[in-house]
Amino acid sequence: MLIHELITIYEAERKESPKTLNDLLDYFQRKYIAEEIDIKSYREIFNLLLQEGATSAHELI
Repeated sequence: MLIHELITIYEAERKESPKTLNDLLDYFQRKYIAEEIDIKSYREIFNLLLQEGATSAHELI
């Protein structure tokens, strides 16, 4: 999955653009916790966003 695809999914549901990559990561983390996406998809998205510079809030703890 590409970044622009993730942004499109985010915008379709949230009716706004993500301000940062961290917003995208938070959004997809919530979707995973709510069981709206599977672990394989979540890991793919998580790794892609981390490579692009996103920071997980869980890393800060």
